[in-house]
Amino acid sequence: MHVVVNAAISIDGKLSTRRREQIAISGERDFERVSALRADSDAILVGIGTVLADDPHLVVEEPHRERRQDKGMTPTPHRIIIDSRARTPTDAEVLDDEAPTYIIVSESAPTSKQADLEVEGADVIVAGRERVSMPAALSALTDSGINSIMVEGGGEIIFSLFEANLVDELSVYIGSMLVGGRDAPTLADGDGFVEDPTQLQLTSVEKIDDGVLLQYDVDATAPSSYDSADWNNKYEIDISILPKECSWMLGHSTR
Repeated sequence: MHVVVNAAISIDGKLSTRRREQIAISGERDFERVSALRADSDAILVGIGTVLADDPHLVVEEPHRERRQDKGMTPTPHRIIIDSRARTPTDAEVLDDEAPTYIIVSESAPTSKQADLEVEGADVIVAGRERVSMPAALSALTDSGINSIMVEGGGEIIFSLFEANLVDELSVYIGSMLVGGRDAPTLADGDGFVEDPTQLQLTSVEKIDDGVLLQYDVDATAPSSYDSADWNNKYEIDISILPKECSWMLGHSTR
């Protein structure tokens, strides 16, 4: 199973406002990148918080559908919802007939709610007791033929995947805005690491619209810091193209 986490955050690391209201962090060019990333995946995964807050559709549009079909794939990727207590509304967009949908629940989810979701066409998978076990969930999905997943949030789901060492790549678009709010969701919420935080290896930096896209491989053996001058020489990064708000990420000033 290959797992890619993709997210757009503000310069202070927020996914949305403290009211959990969606905000436009990136622009058209990044939307196109995300659409292509979705289209290259077997499935798109989000948590129940994202479903309840945004009611996302989680599909791709043309020309990606035709390209997927030319490769022998379904027109749009499968949809996966991590929903420990089976709270997904039966009229949610992800339960329409445009793509197959897996709802991953725990043993604590009421069987009546599981049955309601199955009536709406969802494939319900039980993984874990009180909460969904991410390793068990991904194992079951692999058995169902899912080999690549794009994770779109939210912060609790993203952290749980990193905590279980299940993420292979991380793509973060950082927009030129500051949201603030101690209760606003961040890229990785959950309990957080106290010891041995996940180490990432920076592989790409690209200015897109009025922000910057950072791409990482997840590598437990990667050092926690690196020589930014050496990295820039290796990848021939022109730091002058980066927004000044993002200069701290490479240890430079763009002024």
